[in-house]
Amino acid sequence: MCALSDSLVVCEVDPELKEKLRKFRFRKETDNAAIIMKVDKDRQMVVLEEEFQNISPDELKTELPERQPRFVVYSYKYVHEDGRVSYPLCFIFSSPVGCKPEQQMMYAGSKNRLVQTAELTKVFEIRTTDDLTEAWLQEKLSFFR
Repeated sequence: MCALSDSLVVCEVDPELKEKLRKFRFRKETDNAAIIMKVDKDRQMVVLEEEFQNISPDELKTELPERQPRFVVYSYKYVHEDGRVSYPLCFIFSSPVGCKPEQQMMYAGSKNRLVQTAELTKVFEIRTTDDLTEAWLQEKLSFFR
């Protein structure tokens, strides 16, 4: 069910997706991996669309629709300037210019609940799928120490 709050629609997160996100947070693998989620309009719920292992930012970009919003949780192998390696979990809200306003509202309204559910702190937004590049992601992550 979605709840209306200040004309923004807030969709619940599918319980199966919640469990998947919980497991994803504690994954032991060291490759890049992604979970792509969408709003199921009929069920008014955020659901899993696809899952990927060993996927680069450039490959991930090709999996995102150009005219529809999507939520992505991305586990990324990040090599710091000093050589340390970390595996930050990034939340990426793909909200392309030109998608339907009604769709935009459902995604925008549901974003915070999903971020809270997944307990993520690195939250980024892209307005075109072309923005999703390795350089963009590294620049965004460089602000986090």
